Amino acid sequence: MAIKNYTEDVQKLFLEMALQSPTSYVRVQNIFNPANFSRAMQAPAKFIQEHTDEHKTMPTFEQINAVCGTKLASPGELNDSHYDWFLKEFEGFSKRMELERAILKAADLLEKGEYDPVEKLIKDAVQIGLVKDMGTDYFADPRKRLMEIKSSNGQISTGWASLDRALFGGMNRGELNIFAGGSGSGKSLFMQNISVNWFSAGLNGLYLTLELSEGLSAMRIDAMVANCSTKSIFKNLDDVELKIRMAGKKAGKFQIKYMPAQSTVNDIRAYIKEFEIQTNSKVDFLMVDYLDLLMPVGVKVSPENLFVKDKYVSEELRNLAKELNVLFITASQLNRNAVDEVEFDHSHISGGISKINTADNVFGIFTSRAMRESGKYQLQLLKTRSSSGVGTKVDLVYDVESLRIVDAGEQDSDSPMSKLPAAVLSSLKTRSKIVKEGESLDGDTGEITAKKPPVADIQSKKLSNMLSSLKSQLK
Repeated sequence: MAIKNYTEDVQKLFLEMALQSPTSYVRVQNIFNPANFSRAMQAPAKFIQEHTDEHKTMPTFEQINAVCGTKLASPGELNDSHYDWFLKEFEGFSKRMELERAILKAADLLEKGEYDPVEKLIKDAVQIGLVKDMGTDYFADPRKRLMEIKSSNGQISTGWASLDRALFGGMNRGELNIFAGGSGSGKSLFMQNISVNWFSAGLNGLYLTLELSEGLSAMRIDAMVANCSTKSIFKNLDDVELKIRMAGKKAGKFQIKYMPAQSTVNDIRAYIKEFEIQTNSKVDFLMVDYLDLLMPVGVKVSPENLFVKDKYVSEELRNLAKELNVLFITASQLNRNAVDEVEFDHSHISGGISKINTADNVFGIFTSRAMRESGKYQLQLLKTRSSSGVGTKVDLVYDVESLRIVDAGEQDSDSPMSKLPAAVLSSLKTRSKIVKEGESLDGDTGEITAKKPPVADIQSKKLSNMLSSLKSQLK
C-alpha cells in the first residue's frame, strides 16, 4: 500500500533506514534533498548529506543525535523486502515534494511574467527518480544490440552517396547536424535540398525558417521538385502544379513554418506537438533555419554573448532531437575570418567552439561565385562524431536553374552540364591522335596532313643557285 501522507514520523523512519543501510542511502543519493524534509527533519538530513560527502561514510546514530538534538534509533533487523519498500516509497516522497516546491516556485515566476523557465522547472521535478536503467550488457546479445542500432537509430541516407560514405552510411536520429557557411553561401539551399531528398523517400518533416518567408522557401523547393528555374515557375504554372501534386502522392508530409527570430526550443516543441496532433503523423526530420537566430529557454543571455547563447541553444536543440528521436539539421554562420579561406576549421565558426562541442556533425560549405556559376559546391567535414570523416571534402554538383544539389556522379542526368548542346559537349572532350614523322595535325580541323617543305629552305636554295650562276658568268 502506497503512502499518501508523508508525515514527520515517516520521514524519521526514512532517515533511520538510510543510516542503518549505507548501501540503500547510496542508491537514493541522487534524489536525496534535505529541502524535501519537514523543518524538524531537515537538520539531520542535511548532516547525513554533508557527512557522507566529506568523509565518505555514514554518521552513527549517536553522532547525529548529539549534533542535531534528534532521537533517531535503529529500526531493528530488516531484510531486502523492507529496503525494497524504502526505495519505492522514498522515490515517491522525493518526487512529490520536488513537484510541490516546483509548483510554488512556478506560481511566483508566472506572477513576474517569466514564463520560459516554468516548463523546465516542472519537467525536472516530474523526472525525479531512482536509476533503474542499468545500461547495455555488452556481451549479452551482440546481434540484438547491433540490429537495434541499425533499425532504430539510423544511418538514413542524405541523398548524396559521397556524403553518406564520409558519414559511414548517413545521418542518425537524435543527432545535431550543422551546416556552416558565410552569408549567401547556400546554408538554406542545402537544408532545402536534403528536405526534398527525405520527403521524397517518404519521411515526414518540418522546415522551420527564422529568416526566409514561407513563400520564398516553398518556391525554391517548387523549383527543385519540378526541375525548373524559379523564373519560369509562373510561365509553366500548370506543369509545375502537376509535377508537385504527382510528387506529393508518393512523398511524406512536409510543412514549412515561419517562426520569428529569438524564438526558443519550447516554441519549436509546442509547434511540433500541435502538428502531430492535427495531422496524426510522427515527425521524422526537422530543419531549423537557423541556430544563430534562436534564444535559450531557461537562461537569460545577452544576444551579444554568442559563446554562451549558442552553447545553451545547441544543447537544447540536441536534447530536443534526442527527445523526439528525429533527424535534425540546422545551420550557422561562418565568421569574417573565413571569407578569404579555402580550408575551414573550428575557429571560423561564428560564436566559437561551444556549438561545435555539442554538435555531432559539422559541415563547412565552401563555394565562390565562379564555382556556383559553373555548378559546383564543396562540403568540408569539420567534425563527425560517429565516423572518421573529419577533413574529408565532398564535391557536389549544383544546378543554377532548379537549385538542385546532387552528387558529382549524377551530373550526367541532373547537372547543368547535361543541358549543353551535344556539339559543345563534344568539343570539350579530350581527343588524341598519333602523328607520324613527316606529318602534321591541324589544330582547328583535327586533320592529319603531310608536312610541307619549309619555305625558307626553298628560297635559300634558289639564292644559292643564282649566286653560283653569276660566279660562273664572271669567270
